[in-house]
Formats: sequence, structure tokens, C-alpha cells
Amino acid sequence: MTDTTPAPGLSTADAAARLRRDGPNLLPQPDRRRWPRMLLDVVREPMLLLLAAAAVLYLLLGDARDAAILGASVLAVVALTLYQELRSERALQALRDLGSPRARVFRDGALQVLAAHELVVGDAISLAEGDRVPADARLSAGHTLELDESLLTGESLPVRRDGDDDGDDDRDRDADTATIRAGTLVVSGHARADVVATGARSEMGRIGVSLRTLHAERTPLQREMRRVVALFAGVGIASCLLVFALYGLLRGDWLQALLAGITLAMSNIPEEFPVVLTVFLALGAWRMARHRVLVRRPPAIEALGAVTVLCTDKTGTLTENRMALLETRPDDDDGSDNRAATRALQVVARLASAADTHDPMDRAILEAGGGPDVDNAGLRCMRRYPLSPALTAYTVAWRSGDADALRIACKGAPETVAALCALAPEARARVLAQVATMAQRGLRVIAVAEAGWPSDAPLPDDPHGFDFRWRGLLGFADPLRAAVPAAVAEARAAGVRVVMLTGDHPETARSIAAQAGLSDRPRVALGDDIGALDDAAFADAARDIDVFARVRPEHKLRLVEALKARGAVVAMTGDGVNDAPALMAAHVGVAMGARGTDVAREASAIVLLDDDFASIVRAVRMGRSLYDNIRRAARYIIAVHLPITGLALLPLLLDAPLILLPLHIVFLEMIVDPACSFVFEREPADADVMHRPPRAPQARLIDVGAFTGSIARGLVAFAAVLATYLLAGRAGLPAAQQGALAFSALVAANLGLIVLHRSGDRLWQALRRPNPAFTLVAAVTLALLAVVVLLPAPAAWFRFEPPPPAAALASIALPWLLLAATDGLFRRLRPVQNLRRTHR
Repeated sequence: MTDTTPAPGLSTADAAARLRRDGPNLLPQPDRRRWPRMLLDVVREPMLLLLAAAAVLYLLLGDARDAAILGASVLAVVALTLYQELRSERALQALRDLGSPRARVFRDGALQVLAAHELVVGDAISLAEGDRVPADARLSAGHTLELDESLLTGESLPVRRDGDDDGDDDRDRDADTATIRAGTLVVSGHARADVVATGARSEMGRIGVSLRTLHAERTPLQREMRRVVALFAGVGIASCLLVFALYGLLRGDWLQALLAGITLAMSNIPEEFPVVLTVFLALGAWRMARHRVLVRRPPAIEALGAVTVLCTDKTGTLTENRMALLETRPDDDDGSDNRAATRALQVVARLASAADTHDPMDRAILEAGGGPDVDNAGLRCMRRYPLSPALTAYTVAWRSGDADALRIACKGAPETVAALCALAPEARARVLAQVATMAQRGLRVIAVAEAGWPSDAPLPDDPHGFDFRWRGLLGFADPLRAAVPAAVAEARAAGVRVVMLTGDHPETARSIAAQAGLSDRPRVALGDDIGALDDAAFADAARDIDVFARVRPEHKLRLVEALKARGAVVAMTGDGVNDAPALMAAHVGVAMGARGTDVAREASAIVLLDDDFASIVRAVRMGRSLYDNIRRAARYIIAVHLPITGLALLPLLLDAPLILLPLHIVFLEMIVDPACSFVFEREPADADVMHRPPRAPQARLIDVGAFTGSIARGLVAFAAVLATYLLAGRAGLPAAQQGALAFSALVAANLGLIVLHRSGDRLWQALRRPNPAFTLVAAVTLALLAVVVLLPAPAAWFRFEPPPPAAALASIALPWLLLAATDGLFRRLRPVQNLRRTHR
């Protein structure tokens, strides 16, 4: 039971004074963002500032309707982004609240339960199995605990901590076995401890403070999109001024020139680019949230698609962070399947385990045997002999009804149990050789023994009084997650190198790496060994080694930086405080949400709520698909502006009345914006998306090949519009009908360009590729086009006259036929994807 012996502790007044002096026992939260800061980050993006400036310009020119449309689009983008950011922050706050710890502390001589943030230095706290240590503390003399320190060290096995007898508070806490750390978990024992550090002064807090010096980088796509927007904005402004000047000088009608310039400006303002980036990333984050992947920074989704190296922690990430019984070696195991001996070994092991326990190996033994009551039904515990520094074995004496003898079960360190059994030198050497063999495979090994004792005789004071018989060995390991091998294989097939960084034993790391299929290179490097290397040798090790054991936080951070220096795009997954600096330094930090620390979650861009390593590979797949779709949308935006700009310039070239007015541009935007925001965003991933290497970091979103192909398709679309306009004129149709037919051809060409840019398939094959969003957009567009072209009243709003139905059908068919006929040209101009060798 919990230690509740009265202790003086601090008085309430003294604790309050220390709390005012030192502050609450809370981790630093340098990246906690409130909505005003989020809003400021969104609205100061140059892309959105450009849209807002365009809306103000149209308002000053008296075009309130177009100003309102642009202003509404700005507000929609801001609202959508802000909503996503707030939702992510609320989810993270919920995780913090769920993990808010409580502490049992002696105040005013009595044991009280307080919120952990109220602890101060000097508080006396009480700890028991299952407690999370709330602050750095020193165990009282004579008190012993076993702790799970995996969140700090990456070591999955419990660590023993013993209280001091000398009470020296000045020695190095890093080398002090009496010091227990905040965030560690008590798996065995009951103890009292004195708080020595809280908040930012604790080991966990010091790592959190170090994150203030690290800043997340902009993703390559963000930088590329800014460049494209700036380029298009410059071209749009220049073309607008040129048309305004030429129209006014050549025709002398400056009002019409202003109208032509405004129309061209509306057709060329690159509003779709920021919409594509923001909406695609926000919708991508929403889709990932449905798969239990919380995206704190949406641009990280795109960066995932370019990841070349995935650095992962072992404990709790690749493994389940629990012990499992994997191997039994009974005493008379001669290589045959001796089921009776194995059964006897497991029965004794269960009898030597506590039923209500947090010890990972006790729980593994009980789970392997079907629970604590399978073999001790009807038994009564007479005495327990706990672990001690002098005797690392746990012994339990059981009585069964009126039996004449007690049954004594013992388990513990093999050397200790061998000594209790008084094994002969030959038998002892054989047993220790078996232990060494099992340990080389990454197993944690304990021994089991059994003895009898007369029921009417007093029990001895310690287990040395029993005549134990050796029963055998048990091997335990933290098992690999079931989905990890397939996820690692998929990542490697996609050209993503997986690197494991763990604080665990090198043989354990080697075993887990082999089970996961992580690498074909068996070498395992130790943290101390690589820590002593100079920068050049360290960089070579980061390139050539895939498994690192006994790694400390500074090694993880240095490895990430070394990989980045060699041009790798690095993702880092982890759950512990020790992972936080590397999470922040990586291009994409991925934290575990279920058992991860606040520090790790705050340092990361993505949080896996289900702690499933396979989710990060799915996220890589989604990131690649999202980048492909953004690229398709960007190429479509370039292509679609060619026929729109051409039709806006056509009257100037042919000395004809204006065809496109601002209202026509608004109608076209009803096609362009949904196509960009929904049709391309919902395009399914290519079949080979995870069977090709990552894209090069220096690869452009719109390279020369992509730009040339888009321009070529846009010119063909404009040629179809121009041919329709000229043929209508040659047929003697009035100018209003010519304009209606040219506009119909423009809308049809727009839909054809959507289909061509959806995939690399030919036009008619692409139509068979399912995309409900395109079907909806196309149906609505054609229905509205029929209304504004064929019905007299709506046609008058657009300055059209209804053309002959046959001519209207021909104007829609011609662009599709011409685009299909030149499809071979498009395919030859299709850019060759810039692939690169995988970083290995």
C-alpha cells in the first residue's frame, strides 16, 4: 500500500511562497498559439495580401461586385485556415488536459492530493505502482522503486532507483541512482521522495526550454508557390497596363480601354494559386484527421511527400512499449517439444508474480498464461519476499487448503536464482551460456525456481532458507507492432530510408531492426561511439548506418542535422521528451499522441493519435498524392488562362467589340475555382505513388517541361475558341451570337483542360477515371452555360443573343475534338519527373 506515514513536509504558507518564487510545475510551452496570432500569421501571407489589394483596387474603380467576390474569397480562405488551426490546437489542448497529472504530497504533516502544477521544491511526495512521477525528486533513505524511463531515455526496460543513506543533495543528479525524473512511471514499489526540481528546471523541462532555439522551416512548396504567384502577378499587371494603353491609343475610347484592362486583370489575377495551396492543405489535414492523424501545421503534409529519410524511435513507435513472453527454456529441455516441462515452468512463474502489478514482466507472464487466477485458484499467499539490492529475486510462499507442504515460487536474475538453487559449476555454466545466447537476440532473461516447505514449520527470514529446484528460463522482449514490417517495406519501396534511433541495448535494436525488415545493413552504431566522431566521420556514419543504439538526445539532434546537411528531407517520429529537439529540427516532426509527452507534441508538425507507425507511411502516401494534385491544378491554372486572356485580347487584335466583360470572368471563375479546389483535390492517387523515389528537393512545382506543356494545351484551347469565333463570323452570324459561340467554346475548352490535367491518360481514357466532383462541376457548368447562351433574358445580361442550337453544339464539340487530336503532342511535352537517387 501507499506510504502514508506522517511526515512534516512543507507548510501551506511555505509552499505558497515557493510557488510564487519558482512558478508552477509546468513544462514550457513556447509554441502555444492563440487565435489572434494564428490570424496574424494567415493574413500576412503575401498571396492573401495580393488578393486583398486586388479587391480594394476594384472597389476604388467602382466595381463593387468583383471587389466583393475577391473579398469574399479572401475571407473564405482566412476562415478555413483559421478553423483548421484552431481545431488542431483544441485537439492538442484536450490531449494535455487528459494527461494532466495529480500528486500525493505531504503538507502540514498530512497526506494530500494536489494538482501536480502546485508542487514546489522541498515538497515530500508519496509514490506507488502506476504513478507518474510529477517532478524531479530524490528518494528517501531506504526506499526503492522500479521506473519506466522510456519517455526520457528510450530504454524500454524498468530501471531500479534506490534511496540515499547519506542524503547528499549536492552531487550530480545525472549520476545519482536516488534521483527520479519527472514524467517517468513507477512500475514497482512504494516510496517517499523529496522534490528537487520543478517545471523548466526539471530534466523534462530543460529539454522543453531548448526547443525555443529551434524554428520550423517553410516547406519547399510554400516557397515555390510564392514565386509562381509573384511571377503571375507581375505578368498580369504588365499585360493589364499594356492592353489599357494600346486600346486607348488605337481606338481613343479610354473608358472601354479601362474596361478591357480591368477584364484582363481579372482574368490574370493569380487568385487560384493561394486557393489551391491553402484549400488542398486544409482539406488534406481534414482527411488525415479522419484517419487519426492530427496535423498541427498543414504544410507539413506536402513536405511528407518529399521525405527521403524517416528517423524513428523504437520504444512505443516501432514496438508496443510492453513486455511479452517470447521464449521459455525449461530445465530438462533437450531440444524436443517438452510441453509438460514448459507448462510447469510457466505455472511456477505465474505463482511468483503479483496479480495486481504494473511490472511489465509480471504482466507478460500473466497474459501468456491466461490471467492471474489460472493456477493459483484455491491457494492462499502465506508470505512474499520482495526484491532487494542484496537479493534480486522475488519469492512467494503459497498454501493449498490442508496440504502438508507449502509451495514456494521464485523468479529473478539468472545469477541470483542459480545461486539460490546451488547449481553445480557445470550446470551454472550451461545456464549462463543460455542466458547469453538469449540476450544476444535482444531478450530480457529471468530464471524461475521452485521449492517445498512443511506447512507446520515457520518460514525462514529470507529465501536462502529454501531448497530450490531450478525450473528454467523465460525470455521477454518489447514486441514489434504487427503493422510495422509492412509499413517499413512500403516506405522502402517508395525510396524512403528508415533509420532507427533508440536508447536501448544494441542487440535489442539489431533484433527489432531485423524483425521490421528495416535495413539490409546489419551494423549497429552506439551513441557514445558516434558522439566522439568529428563532423565528417559523423556525416559518413549518418549516411551508412541505419540502426543506432544507446542514443542520447544530443545524438538524435545531431543525426537529423547531419542528414539535412547532406540534402535529405528528414521526418522524425517519436513520443518521448528525448525526441523533442530532433522533432523540431526535422523537416517533418511526427509525435505519438496517446503516450507522447506535451513537449514532443508541441515540437511536432503532425501527431499520430493512434500511435501507429503505419499511419506515418499512409501520411507519406497522402503527401505525395497531394503534391501531385497541386501540381496538376497549377498546370491547369496556367493552361486555362491562355484562352481566357486570348479571348480578352481578341477584340483588340480584330478591331471588334469586347467579348469578355467582368461578368463573363465571374462565370468562368465558377468553373476554375471549383475545379482547383475540389476536382483536383479529390483526384485519386496514382497506382505507382509509393513505387517511385521521392521528388528532388530542388524540383520546381512548375518546371520548364510542365510550363511548356501547359502553354501548349492552352494555345490549342485558344485556337479552338478563335476558330469558333471566325467560323461564326464567316457564317454571317451577328456579333452578339459570335460572342455567345466563342464563350461557349471557351467554357468547353475549360472543361477539356480539366480532364487533360487530371491525369496522364488520354482525353477519352481520362473521362473514364472516376471523379464525382468533376462530374458535378461539368454538369452544373453546362446547365448554366445553356441558360446564359440559349435563353434570351439571361443572354442579354451577358450581351449575347441565342445562336442556332446546331452552332451551339458545334462550339462545344470543336474544342474537345481539337484537344483530343493534339493529345499526342501534349504527351510528348509532358514533363519528365525529376527523380533522384534515394538517400541511403
